[in-house]
Amino acid sequence: MLKNISFIDLSAQQKRLEDKLKLRIEGVLSHGKYIMGPEVSELEKKLENYTNAKYAISCGSGSDALLLSMLSYGIGPGDAVFCPSFTFPATAEAIALVGATPIFVDVDLDTFNISVDDLEKVIINIKKENKYKLSMILAVDLYGLPANYDILKLIADENNMVLLADAAQSFGAEYNSQKVGKLADTTCISFFPAKPLGCYGDGGAVITDDIVIAEKIKSLRLHGKGKSKYDIDYVGINSRLDTIQAAILLEKLDSFDWEVSMRNKIADKYTDNLSKLIKTPDINNKYLSVWAQYTLRHKNRDLLQKGLAQKGIPTMVYYPVPMHRQNAYKKYNYNNRSLPNSDMLSNEVFSIPIYPDMHNDDQDYIITEILNLI
Repeated sequence: MLKNISFIDLSAQQKRLEDKLKLRIEGVLSHGKYIMGPEVSELEKKLENYTNAKYAISCGSGSDALLLSMLSYGIGPGDAVFCPSFTFPATAEAIALVGATPIFVDVDLDTFNISVDDLEKVIINIKKENKYKLSMILAVDLYGLPANYDILKLIADENNMVLLADAAQSFGAEYNSQKVGKLADTTCISFFPAKPLGCYGDGGAVITDDIVIAEKIKSLRLHGKGKSKYDIDYVGINSRLDTIQAAILLEKLDSFDWEVSMRNKIADKYTDNLSKLIKTPDINNKYLSVWAQYTLRHKNRDLLQKGLAQKGIPTMVYYPVPMHRQNAYKKYNYNNRSLPNSDMLSNEVFSIPIYPDMHNDDQDYIITEILNLI
C-alpha cells in the first residue's frame, strides 16, 4: 500500500503537548509582557542548567546568534575565520557581514564535519602569506553530530584563535559525555521549528562560560544598550526572543530528553537495516547525536530520491551546493583551493524522515523501499 509520509511531522508533537502548550501561551497572554517577559529569563536559566554552562543569552534566531557572537569577539576586516564549506549559508554569512574573511575548509566524508587535517593545512598557508589575522574557527555540528572539539580546541589554542560552535542542528547532543554548549568557547543555537528543539517561529541562543562575552551579547541584542535604553555602548542589532516562543520552548524542553532518545532509537534502526547496502552515518561512542537529519550517501542519489517520492517518501538534500561554489562566496575561496569532499557530498547526500513521534510502520516502510531500490 502506498503511504504518504511526512519528512517532519510537527503536528504530532503539537498534539502530544497541546494542553501544556496552551497553558504556557495563555500565561503569556495573561501577563501581556510579549517582549523579554519572565519566560525568557526562565528559559535562559533552564538552558544554562541543561548544558551546565554559565550563561545562556536568547536572541531572535540562530543566524543572529552567529552574528552576535562575531560582534562580541570584535571579529571584522582583516580577520580570517575558518569554517566548513559544506554547510548552510548562515555560517559563512555571519563572517562576511562583519567584514571578516571566511576561509573555507573541507569536511570529513564519514562525519560530514570540518576536517582537522585540511584545517591544519590551510592554517599553515595563511600563516605563510601573513595577509590575515588568524582569529576564529567556526565549527558546524552538521546533522546533529558534534564536531571533533578536542582537536579543534588544541588547534585554536595553538594559534590564539577563538573556537565558536555553530550548533544550530545539535542542541542536546554530546561529545565525550559533555553537552553541546560546553564544547567550544561560545556556542550558537537555533530554535527554528524544524530543529530538534524548535519553537513556532524564529529563535536562537548563545551559550558561553565567558562573562565578558555574555554581557556584551546581552547589550548587542538590544541595539548595544548600556545602563539605560538610550545609553548606547556598541553598534548592535535588534534580536530579542519573543516571550511566546520562550514559553513554547520551556514546555518542549521538559520532554526533550525523551525526544532525543527516540531520535537515536530510530537512527539505530535505520543504520542496522541499511548499513550493509548503502552508506549510513558513521558515529562512534564518543558522540551522542540528536539526529537533526538522518543522511545517507549514494552515487545515484537522484534515482533513489525519485523512486522514494513515487512511494510517498519525501527526502531532502542538505546541501546541494557547497559554500565555495555559491555565487555570493566564490570570491572567498582561498587560492581556489580544491575541496573534493564537500563537492562529493553535495552530489551524494540525501536525508530521510526522522522525528520523535514517527510510527514504527513508517520506519519499516522507508527501510523496505530503500532496500528495494538499491
